[in-house]
Amino acid sequence: MQSIRQTLVILGTGGTIAGRAASPDDAVGYRSAAIGVEQLVAAVPALAASPVEAEQIAQLDSKDMTPATWVALASRVRHHVARAEVAGTVVTHGTDTLEETAYALHRLLGATAKPVVLTAAMRPATALGADGPRNLADAAGTARDERARGVLVVFGGRVFGPTDLRKVHGYRVDAFDAGDAGPLGAIEEGGLRLFRAWPEGEPHAAADAALQGAEWPAVEIVTSHAGARGATVDALVAAGARGLVVAGTGNGTLHAALDEALRHASARGVVVWRASRCQLGGVVGSAEGAWPSGGVLTPYQARIELQLELMLRRS
Repeated sequence: MQSIRQTLVILGTGGTIAGRAASPDDAVGYRSAAIGVEQLVAAVPALAASPVEAEQIAQLDSKDMTPATWVALASRVRHHVARAEVAGTVVTHGTDTLEETAYALHRLLGATAKPVVLTAAMRPATALGADGPRNLADAAGTARDERARGVLVVFGGRVFGPTDLRKVHGYRVDAFDAGDAGPLGAIEEGGLRLFRAWPEGEPHAAADAALQGAEWPAVEIVTSHAGARGATVDALVAAGARGLVVAGTGNGTLHAALDEALRHASARGVVVWRASRCQLGGVVGSAEGAWPSGGVLTPYQARIELQLELMLRRS
């Protein structure tokens, strides 16, 4: 018996995948988020094989992504995946904050029974050899795969989990990696080959509050480096930061001046977590007296996690 899940919902948020340049050979000097999601869908004829609905959630360069857009996106995803006829959803996005949005959706929605597949592009839609149409077709195929579930990212022929994704290059079309964990699978001739299990996990305990419009607490990221100054921390606290994530050197170590300033901040009620500024590895273990760590989370993921934790404490 054929499944009634036939409809694919594609939610647009802008990004390079929807970018336009004056010349086809210009892959840098383009205007992001210049093309609507319906035009993106029309550029991939294979999508018409089954019913498709397109909806524009936002139209922005993903460097300007906001928690409000995450909430709007998560709310529409939750609405559509509850529909019996929907197989899954695809989100078109910019690459700059793709890893943040993927993690935010994972924590707001958990391991959804139907796939929520994000995709993007490194070249604008008008470029020679634009990678967006292929990525969108692969994402749609994954969203229609009855095995797939949870928040996923499909990019460059690979399928990534939301907690493992890292943007590792600023220009190449193979801009993403999954670090030590590796990708979940690969797209081969339009088919999905799975390497390991789908993402697991329940929504964060603060997810309902976030989706009902609770304010996201101000959490900032500070980087430890040679010559780091505590004045940076002081300024952020004065500006109203309720939490700070420190991107430490190596295994999350901190410059002495920064550490001292953080202890003053903590005494004033600011919550401090640490992560590693290294792309891979995160923070392993915990030395005596060290700040709590985000473990394998990147500083950007740890920031989202801390925002939700502070939201929960406030509720």
